[in-house]
Amino acid sequence: MVVDRYDKLAVLIDADNAQALRCTELLSEVASFGLASVKRAYGDWTTEHLRGWKEQLNEHAIQPIQQFRYTSGKNATDSALIIDAMDLLHQGHLDGFVLVSSDSDFTRLATRIRESGLTVYGFGEKKTPRAFVSACDRFVYTEILSAAELISISDESKNVDLRRLMESAISAVSKEDGWASLSAVGSQVNKNDPSFDARNYGYQKLGQLVHALTYVEVEDRRDDSGSGTAVYYVRISGTQRLER
Repeated sequence: MVVDRYDKLAVLIDADNAQALRCTELLSEVASFGLASVKRAYGDWTTEHLRGWKEQLNEHAIQPIQQFRYTSGKNATDSALIIDAMDLLHQGHLDGFVLVSSDSDFTRLATRIRESGLTVYGFGEKKTPRAFVSACDRFVYTEILSAAELISISDESKNVDLRRLMESAISAVSKEDGWASLSAVGSQVNKNDPSFDARNYGYQKLGQLVHALTYVEVEDRRDDSGSGTAVYYVRISGTQRLER
């Protein structure tokens, strides 16, 4: 399929609460969602704390926005980012925003952008408060951006929270026979949990994860277009479901 249109995104980085060493992988992930039309990083660039970001700014053409710390204990960086985000929102030429921070202060901003009909992608560490995660359409934990770290060392079939999430999603989109397309399940899971990602469990793709779950049956079918493309369908094994 040829993609002739890309969503135009504004990537706004809270440099005080984001890791410079993940910048390359982060922007590669952003590229899977759309085109980074705006790239800005906010912070007090006179401080030693942000020294690691300076090389990334040049390499990735990210515009640094200087914000001095006028008062101790007050986060002027957050305010500057929020003001710029609202200005960009009202200009009306973007399809979505990427908010890079592990700070819950951007929860209301994410909600406000979504209320205007635009998509919000969040990026932050696993310590990010749940409120900010839930305010985004999708949230990616930056720890999983390195493929070298994707090593599954546990049986995720015993993960009760994951099982509840998968059973709920499959039940919501399945047909009368219990089968559901994996793509529909993936979309439903992300609606229920914006931070869901197979990489959180050590797998690169959702298909790899469901194959490893003992309570999920997976069937490989061909699509109806005649192209022979494989389409995965899944259903919960047997009649026993996890009690809620």
